[in-house]
Amino acid sequence: MTYTSRLDLGASVRKQAAALLQARLSDALDLEAQTKQAHWNVKGPHFMQLHELFDSVHSEVEGFVDLIAEWITALGHVADGRAQTTAARSSLYEYPLQAVAGTDHLKALSGALAQFGALVRKDIDAATAAGDADTADLFTQISRETDKQLWFLEAHLVTGDSAG
Repeated sequence: MTYTSRLDLGASVRKQAAALLQARLSDALDLEAQTKQAHWNVKGPHFMQLHELFDSVHSEVEGFVDLIAEWITALGHVADGRAQTTAARSSLYEYPLQAVAGTDHLKALSGALAQFGALVRKDIDAATAAGDADTADLFTQISRETDKQLWFLEAHLVTGDSAG
């Protein structure tokens, strides 16, 4: 802990919450970088639409990063957003460097967002079990927005002969 807070959560609860949050911070920072990777490198017939979509998803994920990091510090802990920590601790699939076509990027980002969303949902339950309703609520907020961004990406993968 970096300071003593008057927050009425016990030190043990705050420590558990900070650990959950730090794990998702590493993932969110990785996801943020992955969205920029797609934004910078997408090619193909729907370039501009996807270029802008990936930038929009990036903006949302950047908001997750800030929200998570600030809550870690509000709990009296240090938010570790260093590149080395992110690379060592991210739970997400490694982004395929060979992705070029829009579909390749859509599939890669959809997979990463779905994985991130599943981890966040587990954290909702873990924070609740630890007795920290506010951290559970923060994860719920992130979960809803993650699912919405996943929908935006997956909608581009549906073809006329696909049935959901």
